[in-house]
Order: sequence, then C-alpha cells, then structure tokens
Amino acid sequence: MTVTEAPKKTETGQPALSPFQSLARAMIKGFVRDKATLFFTFLFPLMFLVIFGLIFGNQSTSKTSIGVVGDGPVIQALGQSPALELKRLGTAEEAARQVKDGDLPGFVAENGTGITLRFAASDQAKAGMIVGMVNGVVDQANIAATGQPPRFTLQTAQIEDSSLKPIQFLTPGILSWAVSIGAVFGAAMTLVNWRRKQVLRRLRLAPISPVTVLGSRVVVTLGVALAQAVIFVGIALLPVFGLKLSGQWWLAVPLLVLGALAFFSIGMLVGAFCKTEEAANGAGNLVILPMAFLSGSFFPTDGLPGWLKAVSNIFPMKHLNTGMTDVMVRGKGFEALLVPGAVLIAFTVVIGFIAAKVFKWEDS
Repeated sequence: MTVTEAPKKTETGQPALSPFQSLARAMIKGFVRDKATLFFTFLFPLMFLVIFGLIFGNQSTSKTSIGVVGDGPVIQALGQSPALELKRLGTAEEAARQVKDGDLPGFVAENGTGITLRFAASDQAKAGMIVGMVNGVVDQANIAATGQPPRFTLQTAQIEDSSLKPIQFLTPGILSWAVSIGAVFGAAMTLVNWRRKQVLRRLRLAPISPVTVLGSRVVVTLGVALAQAVIFVGIALLPVFGLKLSGQWWLAVPLLVLGALAFFSIGMLVGAFCKTEEAANGAGNLVILPMAFLSGSFFPTDGLPGWLKAVSNIFPMKHLNTGMTDVMVRGKGFEALLVPGAVLIAFTVVIGFIAAKVFKWEDS
C-alpha cells in the first residue's frame, strides 16, 4: 500500500511554501520595500525616456535658421526648403555680427549674380549642412540659367516608414539600459548584502540547494525585466511620444529574457568580488555606464572610431539593442534574433561560469 504524505501546512492552515517559493517571495518583498532600488530600476531610466522623447519628439519638424541679405532666385529657392527657416536682415555686417555672436549658424547674401555664404565653424555638422544646401541651390540655379536640361537626375527616399520618430530608436536602447541596471545591481547587491549579513552562510547550512537560491533570484530578475518592458513600452506608446511597434514586436520578449540573464551573470560576478554594497554599486556603474554609451543606448554609434566600434561588439547591451531595434522598429523577423541571441547565450555561459568559480558563501 502506498502512503501519500499530506502537504505541509502553516499555522493558519494555508499550504506551506517550498524553499524556492519562500526565497523568491522574500526577494520580491525586499525589492518592493527598497525605495532606492525601485527608483533606480524604474523611475531613473524612465526619466531619460521621457526627457529624450520630449526633446527629440518633434525633431523631424524643426528647422535650421539662417540669415539672408538681399533677394534673388537662390534665396527664394532656399526659402522653399523644408529644413531651413530664413531670417531676413538689412546688411551683411549685421548678419555677420549675429553669426559671430552665435545667434545664427550662417547667412547668405545675394546681390545680382554674386552669392556670399558665411558660416560659424563652431558647429561643423550644421555648417556642413548649410554649405551643402547652398551649393546645391546655386548649382541648380546655374543649370537653369544655361537653358539646358540636367543630364543626371537624383531620386531620394528614406528607407524607413516616413512616420518613424526618434522615440522608435530611443525606446529599445533605454529599455536595454534599464534592464541592465535592474539585473546587475539586483544580483550584485543581493549577493553582497546576504553574504555580509551571513544569510548565505545560513542558507548553505540549510537543506536548500544552490540551484534553488540562484533560481529564485533569476525569477525575480526576469520578472523585473518584463515589468520594465511593459511600463516603458506602455509610456512610449502614449500619443505624446508616438511609439509605433512593428508587426512582430513580440519577438523582443525572448531577447529581453536572454539580455536579463546576461546582465544577471555580470551582477553575480560583481557580487562575487565585492565585499560591501558601496563597492558593488561603484563596480556596477563602472561596468554599465561605459557599456550603455558605447552600445548606442542614448545616441547612434556611427560616429565612433573603428576600433571603438569593434570594442563595443563584445558588449551584450550592443547586441540586445540591435536585436530589439530590428524586431520592434525595423519589422524584421525571427532571423534577426539569431546572432544577438547566440551572443547573449554565450556571454551568459562564459561569465556565469567565471562567477560560479569565484563565488564565496561567506567573507574570508
């Protein structure tokens, strides 16, 4: 006859929780009760999303102001450009003074067939744009003056949907950064705090396997990452920001899970080496901040030197950003997950193995 052991119950008659459930519950309570952790995990990165979303939200409609002196076909053609806003001035001396004072990036003076362009060298990007536009307009005016049709024609069109806004590219990057904060600091601070208070020592002596301790922390990390994704994407979808997801946006979820595991392994490594919360906090920032800047979480990395781009390819955040942007914004499918997913899995295995080797249950 088989005897089935009745499930254990608490004093109130409720079924007793398993060690895994108890640890996960304790970690969730500790996370929710720590106001500083909540702030830096949710509100702090959310502030960046809101501020950048408001700043760059109307970037596509902003125009560059330039001064114009006189009138003619060149200035009239410049006035029809959607990227320029003309400010008419009385004399070239007045326009030059405003450029010198930093009030205008440049000015164009037209007097008959003579065209004069002066610009401020302090902003090379804007100066280059103005010079290029004025050169193009002058060339078109010269061709029109000859009475001959142009031999070559240029057709231009952007690759992405014309409705795309900067928030489409900001959201995946800042969300990746937020997930890294929650995973790295959550794992590292828990490990250091529990070791310093000898909680790990008591867990080691209790009939609980290390897998149970590690698994409960992983569950909390993944839960926080998914909560961050829901909140961040939900706010970015508001009309004031205007995020539009592609048809297969849900493919970002497995990438987000793999990214959280990769950052969790970094947190375990940081927690294995650091003995105090202050040291873990400093080491976590030392790892995350440079990684976020070099991975394109805040701005495109196209302008980085070649060697720095090569260095950024070793960071998991770079591949998480690329993969999430591909599926959330560019409308790519499952094939966009292969390389980022493989890199994140490999990173998690290697760093997790190193963290397991240097892990200590108690301070020596």
